[in-house]
Amino acid sequence: MSDSDGGVARARDVLEAGGLVALPTETVYGLAALITRGDALRRIFAVKGRPADHPLIVHVADMEHARVLSRNWSPAAERLAARFWPGPLTVIVERSATVDPVVSGGLDTVAIRCPDHEVTLQLLRSLSAPVAAPSANRFGRVSPTCAQHVIDDLGDDVDFVLDGGASVVGLESTIVDCTVDPVQILRPGAVTESEIRAVLSETSPAAGPSRASGMLESHYAPRCRVLAVVDRDEARQLSMQPDSRLIDAAHDPESAARTLYADLRRCDADGIAVAVVLLPPATGIGIAVRDRVFKAAAGR
Repeated sequence: MSDSDGGVARARDVLEAGGLVALPTETVYGLAALITRGDALRRIFAVKGRPADHPLIVHVADMEHARVLSRNWSPAAERLAARFWPGPLTVIVERSATVDPVVSGGLDTVAIRCPDHEVTLQLLRSLSAPVAAPSANRFGRVSPTCAQHVIDDLGDDVDFVLDGGASVVGLESTIVDCTVDPVQILRPGAVTESEIRAVLSETSPAAGPSRASGMLESHYAPRCRVLAVVDRDEARQLSMQPDSRLIDAAHDPESAARTLYADLRRCDADGIAVAVVLLPPATGIGIAVRDRVFKAAAGR
C-alpha cells in the first residue's frame, strides 16, 4: 500500500508497531524497521532473502542521533558527517551497546547515514528511534528508485510504502570505514573520493572481507545479461543484436546514475535479453556507475 498524503503519520504508526515501511531517500528506496524492534529487523532479512551476516545501514535524523549509536565516534566521522549530511554518505564506526547486533550482522561496527530527503527526515524526527533500512528489494537484485519499483518487488511483504517521488541520485550511498586510519572507501557513490580527500586529506582503497552493503562481487543484477563496454562503436554494434538494448551511461554520468536502475528494470519488463551498457569515464560519479554496472554483470 502507498500513500503520498499524510503518509508520514501512517509510516510512523506502522514502524512504531513493529512493521516494515519502504521509505524514499535521495539514493534509493529503503526497507525500514526501528532498530529497537529485533523482530522487525529479522523480518527485513527474511523479506529480502539477505544473509544474516550482511550489515544494515542505520538512518538517523541528525548527527546527535548518530553519536549515540557509536562507542567511539571518530574525528573522521565527525568531519565527514558535518560536511556531507544530510546526503549520500554512510560512515562506519564502532557500535555502542544500544545497537542490536542483528543490525550489524554480528560485527562490532555500525553503518550510519542521514538521508537528504525531507519526507524521510520528517519521519525520522517523529520516531522513538532511528531505523535500519537496506534497499527495498530482494537481495542482490536491482535497487528501487521509485515507489512502484518497491511494490513490484516486495508486494505485500512490506506493510507500507511511503511515496516520496523518484530518487534524485539513483545510486546507493558512498560508504566510508572510519574505524581505520586512513579511512577506507568501501563503496563508491555520489560523494566522490576527491570530495572526501578534500575533508580528510587521505583515503585508502577497500581491503579485507566484505563488511558493508555492496561489497560483494555480484550485486544490483537484473534478470537480463549485462555487458559493460567502453567503446561506443562496439556498444552500438552489440546493441544491434536481437533482443539487445543500449544504455548510454557515458554521455551524462549524473543522469545515467539517476536512471540506471530504472533502465535495467525496463529491459527486464520488455523482455530484453542483453543490456549493453556504455560505461562513463572513471571520474566523479562515473566511478560509482561503473561499480554498479560491473557488479550487475558479474557472473552472468
